[in-house]
Amino acid sequence: MAKVKESPWLLHYDGSSCNGCDIEVLACLTPVYDAERFGIVNTGDPLQADILLITGGINTQNKPVVEQLYAQMPRPKVVVAVGTCACTGGIFKECYNILGGADTTIPVDIYVPGCAARPQSIIDGIIKAVDLFQKRSDEHDALMDKQKRKEG
Repeated sequence: MAKVKESPWLLHYDGSSCNGCDIEVLACLTPVYDAERFGIVNTGDPLQADILLITGGINTQNKPVVEQLYAQMPRPKVVVAVGTCACTGGIFKECYNILGGADTTIPVDIYVPGCAARPQSIIDGIIKAVDLFQKRSDEHDALMDKQKRKEG
């Protein structure tokens, strides 16, 4: 993992799940696993978030919420689907109101499978998300510099 220039902020959203993955995500933030040592900061504000971490499948009621959270996040942004339900709809995918995984609603960059996903796997996904965010941030900065030179 490259050195992080800024601390990306992570927003966790629970779709329709059994909460098994949510418990494991919370375990990642405890001193035992300490995911924040990799340079992420947990937030509840999508306007400040760089990484959206989704657990649970998408259903007809939470689809507009997920779309709104994604739209409110500034660019560049990264989406991580944690758990089988967020990746594919999981055991609930045959339910009448489940649309499927998070990628049925928004673009997903990183998939962390498992039922429930293990903290080590979640942290691995977060590390990949930080790397991808940093790459996109560097590309965004280069594009902004190019536009400033063009204008000035």
